[in-house]
Amino acid sequence: QLQASGGGLVQAGGSLRLSCAASERTYSSHLLGWFRQPPGKEREFVAAIRWGSGRTYYADSVKGRFIISKDGAKNTMYLQMNDLKAEETAVYYCARGNSYSTIATDYNYWGQGTQVTVSS
Repeated sequence: QLQASGGGLVQAGGSLRLSCAASERTYSSHLLGWFRQPPGKEREFVAAIRWGSGRTYYADSVKGRFIISKDGAKNTMYLQMNDLKAEETAVYYCARGNSYSTIATDYNYWGQGTQVTVSS
């Protein structure tokens, strides 16, 4: 299971850090990612990290503002979001897959989502 947390209400330009705790062991081959789903829109890729190597991947829209990281000892992934924009209001989900992909259906396990609201 994946448990996402850390969402909330923030003003545009502000920051939030999301967490995704895994209750089952995460293997080095696993890829953990963040997706978001704005109201009325499709779920979209945000960032991902290879658990073993720590290699990271970002959507172009968040490069330079968001940082994905992990703590192996805590079996937890993080998403530090800086300079947030109103259009980034969405439910943010964490997910686990076996290979890098920006397509949501390529991920096997999903957390329940955490709401991020950015006020303008």
